[in-house]
Amino acid sequence: MTIDDGVRRLPTQEITTHTDSREILANAARDTERYGLDEYFIVDVDSHHVELDSWPEILEFLDSPVLKDTAHQMMRNWPQASHLALHNHPPGLTMQDVSGRIPHQASLAEETPGAGSGAERDVTLVRRAMDAMSIDVQVVFPQPMLETGLHPQPQVASALLQAYNRWFTSQILPREPRVKTMLGLPFEDPEACLATVEEFADHPGVIGFLVTSQRHAGVHRNAYMPLYRMLEERGLPIGFHAGPNQADSMTSTMNRFLSAHAMSFVTCNMTHMTNWVINGIPERFPGLKTIWIESGLAWVPFMMQRLDHEYYMRQSDAPLLTKPPSHYMREMYYTSQPMEWTDDALLEATLRAIDAPNSLMYSSDWPHWDFDVPGRIASLPFLDDHAKRNILGETARKVFGL
Repeated sequence: MTIDDGVRRLPTQEITTHTDSREILANAARDTERYGLDEYFIVDVDSHHVELDSWPEILEFLDSPVLKDTAHQMMRNWPQASHLALHNHPPGLTMQDVSGRIPHQASLAEETPGAGSGAERDVTLVRRAMDAMSIDVQVVFPQPMLETGLHPQPQVASALLQAYNRWFTSQILPREPRVKTMLGLPFEDPEACLATVEEFADHPGVIGFLVTSQRHAGVHRNAYMPLYRMLEERGLPIGFHAGPNQADSMTSTMNRFLSAHAMSFVTCNMTHMTNWVINGIPERFPGLKTIWIESGLAWVPFMMQRLDHEYYMRQSDAPLLTKPPSHYMREMYYTSQPMEWTDDALLEATLRAIDAPNSLMYSSDWPHWDFDVPGRIASLPFLDDHAKRNILGETARKVFGL
């Protein structure tokens, strides 16, 4: 990797919202050289940008003139709402930053000379990260909009997702063919989900669709079956992207952000996974590829054992299943970030349990502070080269038809 003038490769790095991405990632070049990653096809299945930095642009894509005017009035009259109008992101509760010691994407305020603002700047920042980490294809998601399933006004949430999807497909994707996305579904409204797939499924940069997992919705409801059928027929995966929640019935009893963060990213997908499997969605739609994103991996073997145990005792509660739940779970896909890498033996057992060479896909979760470079996978001592190549990109190539 060529490091531009003024970008330093340092053994340690203070990171602020103004730090250049290439400076943060300069040490990733060592992994590229050490593991020969330039010879691998690498797909980053989960990365993010700060859509609120471009929020005034995005709001211009709102269909409703009433909502658009409401947003304009909010931005005009409430200075704090200039990049938050209509959004449900709570800036006064961003405990993820640890009192400013660990900036967690409050903004990407680094300099981008000549890149302008909005979409053009977003693409410049994505390119910097891809080039620094030797990534061939990067799947990019929004960040604060992962909370959209908790919006107090579902109709507004659906309108914001529609505006974001139109902005991203018209302003971001045409500027960089290496960038792909799974567009968020307005899951509050099953009919709007169908309309979203109809509108965007044929866009060359759209490689699937996404459910933001922090929401109180039963994914097994009959109203969603036409959506799953449509995605299966079109060969488009569905992903469930986890997120934090400090106000759920469980996390609201926790007095530390660490506690809520550790649990909420996992339990939301555990709930949807349970409903998905026990209600026989994989049996009804065997061709629908399902991806579980940003929940780590340690929960998966636990769920395999727990659901199998219950199934063997109460098969009448799951009449559509023709095999134990764990079998369906091994046929699904999982992203690698954040791997719980505190015990090598447990991690190795986890990857073996989920058949990682065929089910696990690399993700960086860039630019979050706990991101993983591709070297995280390449350095695992218990994986052979074939498994590493699959996890880093070949499985994603198959799943997304890249």
